[in-house]
Amino acid sequence: MAPHLLLVLRILFFLTGVSYAQSVSTVSHVSVKQGGSITIPCLYDQRYRNNVKYWCRGYNWLSCSTVVRTDHPKTSGKTSISDDINQRVFTVTMTSLSPSDSDYYWCIVERKSKGDDGVRLQISVTPGTPELYVDQQQMTEVVGGSVTVLCCYSSQGNRGRWCKIGGSCVAVGHSGALDGTFVKLVQEESRTTNGYVLMVTMSGLMMENTGWYWCEKGDIQMPVHITVNQPTTTQSTTTISPSVTNRDNVVTNENTDEKHQSWLEFLFIPLSLLVVLIAVTLVTLKMLRKHKDKKAKDQPPNTTVQSSDSEQNITYSTVSHIRGSTQQIPLPDDAVTYSTVVTKNKTQPNAAEPDDVVYSTVAQHQR
Repeated sequence: MAPHLLLVLRILFFLTGVSYAQSVSTVSHVSVKQGGSITIPCLYDQRYRNNVKYWCRGYNWLSCSTVVRTDHPKTSGKTSISDDINQRVFTVTMTSLSPSDSDYYWCIVERKSKGDDGVRLQISVTPGTPELYVDQQQMTEVVGGSVTVLCCYSSQGNRGRWCKIGGSCVAVGHSGALDGTFVKLVQEESRTTNGYVLMVTMSGLMMENTGWYWCEKGDIQMPVHITVNQPTTTQSTTTISPSVTNRDNVVTNENTDEKHQSWLEFLFIPLSLLVVLIAVTLVTLKMLRKHKDKKAKDQPPNTTVQSSDSEQNITYSTVSHIRGSTQQIPLPDDAVTYSTVVTKNKTQPNAAEPDDVVYSTVAQHQR
């Protein structure tokens, strides 16, 4: 049966003008979210470097309609095409996808003398979460560095794989090498979504690792392009975080330093003014205290005020108040003796105030 089936296929491809040779390869089925974009890589054989390539829409080869070509038109609506003859890959990019863009497409190499060579794929546009997707299709790293690709999918289902277009694959739970580079695959449940994550880590990158790869889960693939450059003096090796949580919540040290610096600048002026105010207050208090102490030292101690009249000049006498109806006989001036009576305060024995002086008349009675 096999030889007869092969013969039928040969006749079919000859009649339709399509080559059955596997000289063009690409993914078989991709899922894209509505409004998003997708880039499809189409790898071709070395002998097709100078041939025209084109992108055709439709399930059947004979009935498909050409959308874009590498000669003309290279862009049509939201679809564009480009050809990298060094990598032997032409890529088709479709943007702002809608459910109406869901269909079968063809990567085709035009051959004038023979039937065209091509391969078919399916694109599904969904309004919800795609069955398999990545955050970005283009990644860049330097020689000797490492890169981690996060392939997200909705259900656990079949075991995932990481493949290089036109090359070999590495399955989940296994470690292997692609073009001499170590590859490790880890599958775990996502903490940010309800699905799962396939973490693909490639370490010890070399220039030969530049090219197209894809994540595979069941019959769905998602292409990813990795570019490896030579390190420069201003470029350092960085590793993309393998944790979905860290990837979503990471804050760079540079932003943290800028925030700290802005806070320090904001607090510097009021803190400086507060320090100056405290210093001026302390100096003022110290000067006032010194002035007060100096004034207290300069004030003379309490001295006893001597009365203008000494003890010897004071005549103490007994004053008697005579009550009665007896009429007092006026006395001549030579019979009157005047004396000064000073009232002494025990708490201030030597203090004499003018208001405390009592004047009295002493009359001497002769019996």
